[in-house]
Amino acid sequence: MSKNMKEAVPKYDVKIHSIHPEGTLRATASVNIYGDFAVRGVKVMEGTNGLFVSMPSYKAGNGEYKDICFPCTKEAKAEFDNAVLSAYQQTLAQGQVKATQQEASSPSQNQPAMTGM
Repeated sequence: MSKNMKEAVPKYDVKIHSIHPEGTLRATASVNIYGDFAVRGVKVMEGTNGLFVSMPSYKAGNGEYKDICFPCTKEAKAEFDNAVLSAYQQTLAQGQVKATQQEASSPSQNQPAMTGM
């Protein structure tokens, strides 16, 4: 892929698949990198120091979890994590807007229902 084509395609295209309001698992996601490489099974987790991104992993023989794929530099990891966490926050904000719109458009429970029409 030429340099100009890479500039036209967003580096990270993040799709948030599910949101979990309770527990340590907050969301699952997939990330497309330059439209060339997809990573599925990315998780947004709630830890003692706040949100963090967990890469797909497997349990090794010693009981440790090892990442299957991962950014190779500290800078790449920060950029990847920022893209995923930003998409998560944006999805949460959109969900709140939708919930507010639904509440505004639904009839109030205090209004009498019109029947017999």
